[in-house]
Amino acid sequence: MRFAYMRIVAAVLGVTLPLIATPPSHAQSVDPKAAEQRQQGGDAREGQRKPDEFAEAARLLSGPAAFPECVWLGRRVVSLLWRDDLDTAFRHLDLYDRFGCPGGHIQATFRCVVRQGNIDPKAPEGLSGRVHACWINPTPDAAAPVPSAAAPTGTTAR
Repeated sequence: MRFAYMRIVAAVLGVTLPLIATPPSHAQSVDPKAAEQRQQGGDAREGQRKPDEFAEAARLLSGPAAFPECVWLGRRVVSLLWRDDLDTAFRHLDLYDRFGCPGGHIQATFRCVVRQGNIDPKAPEGLSGRVHACWINPTPDAAAPVPSAAAPTGTTAR
């Protein structure tokens, strides 16, 4: 009786194990060379853009905010804050502080991103482009003061 039970278990395992171990990608008929070339082309552009952005930040900013590790972590924190991923943002913020990066720059950059309003989800560089622009210049509208609600409008209600 016990031997029969073991044969059934072995048969079930023999049938299900190959099904579980087979990757689901066998049903896709994608040319692997085209996918590899597409991925390498994207990586090359991404690899080229990153050093340019770090060099631009180093050229236009002064102090620790221009360090590559501060630029990378800071922009990442601001992006995560925008997407409401607060747990991950705070973990990155701990690393940002550990590298000696300026916390005020995060605050100013996030303020800049928020003040510009919603981001078009169809834009390819929407959030990352805005975060980078605000990182480089967190006060783009410093010359134009924001009108306060307490200022008189010049009309009176009689």
